[in-house]
Order: sequence, then structure tokens, then C-alpha cells
Amino acid sequence: MRYVWVALAGALGAVTRYAIGRAIGVTRFPWATLSINISGSFALAAVFTVVVHRRVSAELATAISVGFLGAYTTFSTFAWDTYDMGRTDRQAAATTYVVLSIVGGITAAWLGHLITRSIVAKG
Repeated sequence: MRYVWVALAGALGAVTRYAIGRAIGVTRFPWATLSINISGSFALAAVFTVVVHRRVSAELATAISVGFLGAYTTFSTFAWDTYDMGRTDRQAAATTYVVLSIVGGITAAWLGHLITRSIVAKG
């Protein structure tokens, strides 16, 4: 049954990513992918923090982390966007994107953990 939940959550994650991408639109800088990956980093840290405090079942945690967030976030699009900016003489934009993605993702994960830990500790 866990595979079914992962598949359903994955479908929802993919549709959510697509909807956000459409809402933000196509721009010269990949704002949609950046915001999706940073928010996904925050969410994954929050899920793992809840799991550590045993506030959610392993099945639900797997469905959310592997299914929804696995389909929602996208390393391959990040890699392609970076490569594409570099090959079209936009090296400064590519470098900015890489730095924002890494620093933003790690910062979001840290904040996701801290905020969720403070909420879980109260409950």
C-alpha cells in the first residue's frame, strides 16, 4: 500500500510543481524552479523533524517526502537551467542561480527544522 501512497502523493507533487511553474511563468531567470526547490527544502526538513519526534507514521512520511516532495522538487531542471544559462553566455546568471539554490536550500532546510521543532516541542 505504501507504493500506492507514494504514487498518489507524487502525482500531486508533480501537478503542484507544474501549477507553480505556470503561475510564475517563463522568465530569463528560473524563478519558478528556484522557489520550488527552496520551498521543497523547507518542507522536507519540516517532515523529517516531525518524523524524528514520532508525530507521523512512516507510511505518511514516505508518501510526503519521497512521493510529493520528490516529484515537487527538481534537481534535473536546476542542472539544465544552469547549463543552459552557461551555454548562452549568461555565466553570471548561472553562478547566481547556483549560489541562490544552494544557500537558499540549506537556509530553508535549517529554518524548516527550527520552526517545526519549536512547534512540535510545544505540542
